[in-house]
Amino acid sequence: MRVVCIFRDNQDYSRSVTEWLENVRRQTGREVETMDPDTNTNFCEAYDVVEYPTVLALDNTGSVRAAWRGRELPLINEVLFYMV
Repeated sequence: MRVVCIFRDNQDYSRSVTEWLENVRRQTGREVETMDPDTNTNFCEAYDVVEYPTVLALDNTGSVRAAWRGRELPLINEVLFYMV
């Protein structure tokens, strides 16, 4: 599976997202893929991503298994479940 965090740098929420990504890496040893919506517009349109930050858990076929939208980021355990 694939977990992607879509967010823009230099926004009022960017620091919390960056800290969350670092906590995920430090606690699990795994990295969450990051994506800028301005350079990946096709991806965002395909998955109807219009709110940032958004975290998507995608299966091997590209189907969304879980989605978290907005400033309240998911718990690390919730995301880790989809990173296995």
